[in-house]
Amino acid sequence: MSLIRLEHVSKQYRLGEQEVWALRDVSLTVEQGVFLAIAGPSGSGKSTLLNLMGCIDIPSAGRILINGQDTTGRTPDQLAEFRARTISFVFQTFNLFPVLTAEENVEYPLLQFKEVGRRERKQRVATYLKVVELSGFAHHRPDQLSGGQRQRVAIARALATHPKVILADEPTANLDHRTGQAILAVMKQINRTFGTTFVFSTHDKKVIARADRLVRIEDGQIRRLGMRLASTKWVMVRDRPHDPRMTLAARGRLKP
Repeated sequence: MSLIRLEHVSKQYRLGEQEVWALRDVSLTVEQGVFLAIAGPSGSGKSTLLNLMGCIDIPSAGRILINGQDTTGRTPDQLAEFRARTISFVFQTFNLFPVLTAEENVEYPLLQFKEVGRRERKQRVATYLKVVELSGFAHHRPDQLSGGQRQRVAIARALATHPKVILADEPTANLDHRTGQAILAVMKQINRTFGTTFVFSTHDKKVIARADRLVRIEDGQIRRLGMRLASTKWVMVRDRPHDPRMTLAARGRLKP
């Protein structure tokens, strides 16, 4: 079963008197377990596509299915509940609460789940701080952490809710080259160890270099899809903008 499926999705915004199409008739299927980069120039629609996948925004046309569930027609409260239990986010600005410690930031999204008791919350926090190698910094506040450490806390927070997919919007943009490489290595290891699906919006070559699937987007349309067959070799297919069968498979084949 596909994890995310977009069917003829378009997104239109109004800027003053002008109608702007951020996305036009995008169809795409993403399978579980991929490490996927959505790449394109500024204004290409990649962030809009990520926001639609994350149920932060809703399409003007078409429909989006996530984990087999159609998100069409849901109220903002219904989308928020669905998002909280299915999707996690990692942002370039980290979005940590400055007054909370690292462990409190990781625990925070779990507080909305009544079925997750205090003991389980503490276990999850300890587990995922260990995964990102920050067990010794659990009681530090964000202003006591480096940029790379803050992003690791954000990754641990994203993992704590046991999401189906983690959406990362330019996660290395505010980090230096070495720190960015280290953060990507952590994410890739999580992907390989836990099978966690990652979808990135990026123009960072470091992210693309680690991805195993690639979506090239320009002017609101998918132009090319790619699958990495070896460590350096990509197989690319050109876009068929009206073909909903375009698939980025997780297990070894690409379906044009």
